[in-house]
Parts: sequence; C-alpha cells; structure tokens
Amino acid sequence: MTVRRTTLGGHTHEFRSLTDVLAKATPARSGDVLAGVAAESQAQRVAAQHVLADVPLATFLTEPVVGYDEDDVTRLILDTHDPAAFAPVSALTVGEFRDWLLARAAERDEAAISGLARGLTPEMAAAVSKVMRNADLVAVARRTRVVTGLRSTLGLPGRLASRLQPNHPTDDAVGVTAAILDGLLHGSGDAVIGINPATDSPAQTIALLELVDAVISRYEIPTQSCVLAHVTTTLRALEAGAPVDLVFQSVAGTQAGNRGFGVTLDLLAEARAGALELGRGTVGANVTYFETGQGSALSADAHHGVDGPVDQQTLECRAYAVARHFDPLLVNTVVGFIGPEYLYDGKQVIRAGLEDHFCGKLLGLPMGVDVCYTNHTDVDGDDTDTLTLLLGAAGCSFVIAVPGSDDVMLHYQSLSFTDVLTARSVLDLRPAPEFEAWLAMMDLLDDAGHVRELTPEAPAARALLAAARS
Repeated sequence: MTVRRTTLGGHTHEFRSLTDVLAKATPARSGDVLAGVAAESQAQRVAAQHVLADVPLATFLTEPVVGYDEDDVTRLILDTHDPAAFAPVSALTVGEFRDWLLARAAERDEAAISGLARGLTPEMAAAVSKVMRNADLVAVARRTRVVTGLRSTLGLPGRLASRLQPNHPTDDAVGVTAAILDGLLHGSGDAVIGINPATDSPAQTIALLELVDAVISRYEIPTQSCVLAHVTTTLRALEAGAPVDLVFQSVAGTQAGNRGFGVTLDLLAEARAGALELGRGTVGANVTYFETGQGSALSADAHHGVDGPVDQQTLECRAYAVARHFDPLLVNTVVGFIGPEYLYDGKQVIRAGLEDHFCGKLLGLPMGVDVCYTNHTDVDGDDTDTLTLLLGAAGCSFVIAVPGSDDVMLHYQSLSFTDVLTARSVLDLRPAPEFEAWLAMMDLLDDAGHVRELTPEAPAARALLAAARS
C-alpha cells in the first residue's frame, strides 16, 4: 500500500492507496457516500484529482484495485491486456492521457483513439474520466468508433439507434404487440426489440421470442429480438430450439457481483456459443447484449477490493471488461434505475451517464444508455432531455424508448419514442442504415427522410394494424 499526498492551499492531503485516490477523485455521488469512500470536501476531491493526474497509466497494471488471485474479473482484465495496443500511451500519466485524448479528438483522429481499446484496462478509463469535464467526455466519445452488427449495423457516425422496449406487466401478447406497433410507427427498434419479461420462465421466454420473431419475419424488419431473461433461462430456450437472436445478461465488475447475478464467465461463454451456432445474423455475428449500472456491486455488497471498498464508477468500468470479452452487439448502462442511494439527483445522473458512455466506448464497447430514473429520485424530464442530447452529440450507439416514457412493468421513467425522434431531428442523426431503408420501403419516411406524421389510413399503419389484429 503506497500513501500518496499533495499540498494545495497550504494543506497537505494524504490518500492511503490508489483505490482511495480513485474514490476521492470521483465527482460527487450518493453511492460513494453510502460506501464510505467519497471525498469529504470539494477541496479533498480536487486534491485527489491532482494526485490521480500524476499517476502513470502503467501503474494500473501492477496495482489492481481488486485482487488477482481472488477475482476472475481482475484475471480477465490483466490476462487479456494487449501491450501493443497500449504502446502509444504506455509512458503517459493519467493527466497526460487526458491531454492526448483531447488532442486526438480535436484532430478527429478516430483511428488513434479507437485503436487503444484492447490496451486499456477499465481502471485506466475510469481514472482519466475522473479528471475530465462533461464536455471533454462528449468530445472524446464522439471520436471513438465502435461498430457492431447482427441484422442491423450499429455505431456508425451520424446514427442514433434505439431499443424498442415493449414491456407489459403480465407479458400479455396483445399489449406487447401494441407497444411494438407503436414503436415501429415512430421509427424505433433498429438496435433491438427487447422485452423485460414479467416472469423469468423458459415457457414465457420462448413465447415472447416467438411473438417478436413472427413480427420481424413477417415484415422482414432488419433488427433483432431479445427477451431479457436470465442467461440460464435463455440457455434452456436455446436447447428447446427457440429463435434466440441475442443472449442477455446483467453483469458486474467483480466476481462476487456476478455471483450475485447468478452468472460466471464460463456460463456466459456457453450461452454465446449456443447463439452463434444458430447463425441468425445477416450483417454481423455479435450475439450478446449486456446491461450494467453504477451501484450494482455495492448493492450486492460485492464492492470490496485489495485496499478496502472501491468506488462505484470504477467498478462499473470493470463490468465493461466482462462485456468486452464476449464481443457484444449492445451494452447499456441503466443510468438512473437503481435509485437515489447510488445516484441522487439529475446532476449525478447526467454525469454518470456521460462517464459510462465515454468509458465504455474507450474500452471498445458498442455503448448505449437507458436514460431513466425512478420516481423517488430527484430527477425529472428536463434532466433526461439534457442527457439525451449530450449523448446524441457524443455519438451514443443507442438509447432505450418505451411507450409514453413510462415503463408500466418496471415502474420507472425512460425515454419515449418521440424523444428519440427529437434527438435525431435536433442533432441531424438517422437510424441504422438497414432499418432506415426498411422505414422508407414501408412509406414511414417523408421526402426529407424523417418519420412522417401518421394517420390510420397511411399504408404502413394499415399493414401493421392488420397484422396486430390477426
């Protein structure tokens, strides 16, 4: 354990370990207060950021925040580290790395930034984010390119995809179909039509998979389906011959956190192999989908490291190493879902969303964000509008949308389909190219390429409504 210190304004600040520096340097959030690792004052936070800026990036390869011997996520991070990809920045400190990234972003050198991904550890990404302002996070993420595909191509410049989330409190087929219809008519669903099932049973999962697959197949929609059941349930669906496009699982940044989710790295590998065998892609072979969220390890009491508790944002970044290992089509942070114990208000949610998106893309992930909040959090629609537009400017791969912005099954507020249209219009963004071509074929786009204002008499509306009735 190495004590690190700095003197600012005549006062000497000491930090007992690298883990302590990372925690104290983090912008304020309630989860770190709950864990007892947050800075006690803004002066201490600034001092920690000064210390962190002088830490060599290579230090994170020799001082893991969670022990190598007791944690398979740490072993995955260090055993798969690519020294050749790391070489361009290997001699830099955290602060110098920040300057390097901003310079390459200003030069629009996407290849230089994107090429680092396999050479960076999650702790490096977390560290540099802690010494960056929101605008810095946007500028660098915008120049970081991560492109994936299955039946639609995601992550291309000038595009913003969306997950159509047609949840229903009883998994009612008519209710789910109505929500899918609503989303398609609003130009949503190019990232995935993804359902959170009300019950995690193989039979219900298979029924929902077959329902969505029937819609996609009947209208030849270039997208993919996913029922966000536990990976063990999806494995049983695969064994039963269900039409599985994507294997889903929530993951955490420690072995103990993943144990709390009931998963192991071997189990994820088995499920991915099963989905790959189906060969359901047309433009790519990315068949996994992962969700994360700041505070998940803390909520499972799985946030402990070599030198004590680890801050929630660093652990969030470590979850991205798990996701990266399985070549995902989609990864998203559910930024405001866990509650005010972890992200208290709009300012904290906006900051966390930008951090997660930046760190995920820097590590090579096709990063999306569920811009959301629970009703007992000090967040409102103005905060989610702000975060959505900032993410759109930052080149976010996809966002999540539900009918009317109110998820009636999970009981939280997310984006509406029209919020996605607003972001695309304001920022001059378009859907995934294959899906955009389908919208045009269905006469859902006007001459300017925007989703047209529909009436029940429009050809696409008539066709889709007829299908829903049948």
